[in-house]
This record gives sequence, C-alpha cells and structure tokens, in this order.
Amino acid sequence: MPRETIVSGPPADDDDQSLGRRVYHASDLEALPGDEADHALRPQRIRDMVGQGEVTARLEIALDAARKRSEILGHILFDGPPGLGKTTLAMAIPREMGVGFQIASGAALQAPKDLVPYLTNAEENSVLFIDEIHRLPKVVEEFLYPAMEDFRIDITLGDGMNARTINMPLRPFTLIGATTRAGLISAPLRDRFVMREHLEFYTLEELAEIVARNARKLNTEIAPEACREIATRSRGTPRLANNRLRWVRDYATSKHDGNVTLSVADAALKMQAIDKLGLDGQDRKYLLTIAQTFHGGPVGVEAVAHTMNLPPDTLVDEVEPFLLRAGLVIRTPRGRKVTSAGYVHLGLEVPEEPAQGNLF
Repeated sequence: MPRETIVSGPPADDDDQSLGRRVYHASDLEALPGDEADHALRPQRIRDMVGQGEVTARLEIALDAARKRSEILGHILFDGPPGLGKTTLAMAIPREMGVGFQIASGAALQAPKDLVPYLTNAEENSVLFIDEIHRLPKVVEEFLYPAMEDFRIDITLGDGMNARTINMPLRPFTLIGATTRAGLISAPLRDRFVMREHLEFYTLEELAEIVARNARKLNTEIAPEACREIATRSRGTPRLANNRLRWVRDYATSKHDGNVTLSVADAALKMQAIDKLGLDGQDRKYLLTIAQTFHGGPVGVEAVAHTMNLPPDTLVDEVEPFLLRAGLVIRTPRGRKVTSAGYVHLGLEVPEEPAQGNLF
C-alpha cells in the first residue's frame, strides 16, 4: 500500500487523488487487490491467522464484546519485531467489524495539521491505523490525547491575544498503533491504549504451516519437508518465510518443473547464501569480522561497521537482533563478542575462552 491510504468513505474526488490517496468503501476491504494486500498472502481474518494464539484469542473476545454491547472497540497498540503480523492484525480488525479503515505512517505525521484529515474523515466506529507510531513528534502525540479520550480535537486560530481555541467533535473511532520500538513511545500515549499486545516470534511448526498455506495460494506444489526447510531458515518471521517461499518458487519454475522438493528448496536457498540457521552473507561477514579481524572481540559496533563499510545503524537494527537471539554473539560493556556457538556455526576453532551463549 502507499504510505498514506484512506480506506473509507465515498469514491475518491479530485482532491483525494491529488493528495495521492485512494478511497475505498468499507465493503471493499473484503476484496482489496492482491498487490495491495501483501500479494494476497496476508490472512484476511483473525481466525485465519497462524500463530499468536493468545493475542488473537484476546482480540476475538474484545471484538465480540464490542459487537454485543454495540460499543466502539477500544484503542489497541501492537508492538514487536518487524514481520510478525502487526499490520495484518490491524487490517483484519476492521474486516471483522465491517467498518472503514485508514492507514497513516507516524513518520509522515510531522505536525497536527497532517493528522487532522484522518481524524475528521474517520467514519463512526471506523479504524485509524498508524504504523511506526513511535515516530510521531511530541506535538502530534499531544494533539492525539483528546482525540483518543474524548473524540475531539482542539484547533487554535490566530496567535497572541487574539488567539482562540475551537473544540471540534469527532466521530468515535478506534486507533490502532504499531511499533517495533515500544520504548520510544511516551507513557502518556501508551497509557491511552486500552489493549497492548506484544507479538512473539513464530515456532518452526507455525512457520511451516504458513509456508504450506501460502504455497497453495501461489498455486505451487511443495513437499512438507520443503516447507519445514524454508521455515527453519526464516528466523521465526512470517515475512521472511514468505519472501523465501517466493524465491524458492521462482527457482523451481526456472530450474525445474515448478514443484518444490526438499532438494530444490535447499539449492534455491544456497543460491541466496542463506545457511541452515537462516543467516545470509552479511550476517556471516559480521561474525567473521569480529572473530577474525578483532579476534572474537570485545569490539565496538562502530569499529565493526567501519571495517564492513556499513552504517552502524544497519548492524544494530538489521544484523545484530537475530545473531543475539540465536546466541551467536553477545553484547558486553566493552563491546560485541562472538560466542562458542558462533565459532561452531562458522566452522572455526573455538578459542580457549570464548564468550558464552546458547544456540537455540
């Protein structure tokens, strides 16, 4: 989807189109084009979700209670690492409720005036989804407080002694926020969410089921052991599993008869330099840099980044999280160190006193 999409209200007029917004009726949520619904691989309903069982169970109770009482659904905050289904759940909720839906990005809402069109256009009981909500500036956060609590916004006209504030009522709506950095959300904003749900990484069995289901959606014949192999190399993340399934499918179509067997999946993933644990070339280069260039560490991330000719943020945000979770590297007060499991995974001799970590 584009960064800002309104999914509610009447057909788009010229002003909507000039703003780059596309407008759908609430009923159109059932039939969003495939390229706008993550290539038709996203589950469309909460009941279709694989994994996150405790989260979906609580959401279904909240939705059922809201329907029975004919009340608006409380505001919801989803947090967790990228690719675990925060946006999928946010898009499934308005489908369950049969209401309109708007999407905005926290990075794009830099001033209250950027948020006003979303709030004033919100239909009654509709959903406003703000992705990367931790990137909202403080002034926008504060502008949201009365909208979330009292369904009104305060607009100041003029300045100085001639300034006056207008209280504009809003139609009741549900705000859904998603973030990968929950710690960056201020306490006053976080406390205004009725439900806060943390999404966990998926098990191997759950990912294998997701791969099998999505292979059927892609009209691809795939062996159960191939599903498990793709799942094993997907780091507990459905988004990665879907991306790797698509690549394996392309490889099978180009190099074989289109059917995905275990050997075909293995060959395809080897061609992408994705090893048995799910590490890619950049991950292994990071480990090798610490293990060989810096003798296993400890070493600061800036030194590693300069050696690899990469920005430090890339290592911290993209490379390190899985390596830390897998126990291949640890952070110490003096810097990063490769663990014994990291040396074993690289096929290197373990030094006498390596850092300790657990390979899961």
